[in-house]
Amino acid sequence: MIRIFKTENGLIHQKDELSPGSWIALTNPTATEILEIANTYGIDPDDLRAPLDEEERSRIETEDNYTLILVDIPSIEERNDKDWYVTIPMGIITTEEVIITVCLEETPVLGAFMDGRVRDFHTYMKTRFILQVLYKNASLFLQYLRIIDKKSGVIEEKLHKSTKNRELIELLELEKSLVYFTTSLRSNEVVLEKLMRNEKIKKYPEDTDLLEDVIIENKQAIEMANIYSGILSGTMDAFASVISNNLNIVMKFLATITIVMSIPTMVASFYGMNVNSSGMPFADSPYGFLIVLGFTLVLTLIVAWIFSKKDLF
Repeated sequence: MIRIFKTENGLIHQKDELSPGSWIALTNPTATEILEIANTYGIDPDDLRAPLDEEERSRIETEDNYTLILVDIPSIEERNDKDWYVTIPMGIITTEEVIITVCLEETPVLGAFMDGRVRDFHTYMKTRFILQVLYKNASLFLQYLRIIDKKSGVIEEKLHKSTKNRELIELLELEKSLVYFTTSLRSNEVVLEKLMRNEKIKKYPEDTDLLEDVIIENKQAIEMANIYSGILSGTMDAFASVISNNLNIVMKFLATITIVMSIPTMVASFYGMNVNSSGMPFADSPYGFLIVLGFTLVLTLIVAWIFSKKDLF
C-alpha cells in the first residue's frame, strides 16, 4: 500500500500525487508498487524490498542519489490469544526530493506522524523527520518494556501457587521478547553512531539536541532491557524451583492421605476374610460392627494427629 503525505501550512495532509517535499509511506507494498517508486526516484528495488525481510539487519547504506537507513522497531504478535513482543525492520530512504518509509505492517512509530500528533513535524525537513522517527521508535521500545515488566509481575503472582509449566512458559516468551529488544536496540545504536558520521545526511544545529535525545533514549531502552532480562532470568530459575517444590508438597499431602485412608481399608480387609467367626474379635457381639468402626475411627484419628504434628499435611 502506498500513501503520500505532505505538510502544508503546518498541518499534515494525505495526497494523491507524488510531489517534492512529500513523505511516501509504503506498508507491505506489492512488487508493482516497489517497482513504481524505484523507477520514479532511481532507487534499487532490492533496497526497497530489504525492510520486508524480517531477518534483515539494521544498517546504513549510502548510494549516489539516496541513503537507506534500516532500523528495527518493536511490534506486537498475537499467539494463542495473547500479545507477545517481537521486532521487525523498518526502512527510511532519503532522496533529494522525498523521504520514503517501508515497513511490513502498520506501526505506532509512523502512525503518530500520519495522524499529525507530532509537534514540529514537516515532511520537507528530512533530517529532523529521521531523528523524530528514531526518537519515537526508542520511546516505543521503552513503553513496551514497561508493559513487559508489568506482565512479568502478574505472571509471578500466579507462579506462587502454580504446579504447572504454563506460567513458566509465559515468562520464557517474555524473556525471548527482551532478547529481541536488546539485540535490536544495540543494532539501532550502531546505526545512530553511523548516522552522526554520515556526510550525505545534512545536519542542522537546531537538530543537535534532538539527536542527543535519540541517543540517550536508545541507551536508556538498552539498559532497561538488560535489567529486565536479568531479573526475568533469575525469576525463572527461582520459580522453576518453586513449581517443583509446590509439586512435592502436593505429592506429600496425597501420600499422607493415602496412608491415613489405608488404616480403615486394612481393618475392613481383616474382617472381610473368609475365616471362622470365633476367631474374629467382637464377631459374636451384637455391637461388634460399631465397636470395630469406632476402633478404626480412633486409630485413624491418632495416625492423622501424629502426621499433623510432623507437619505432613
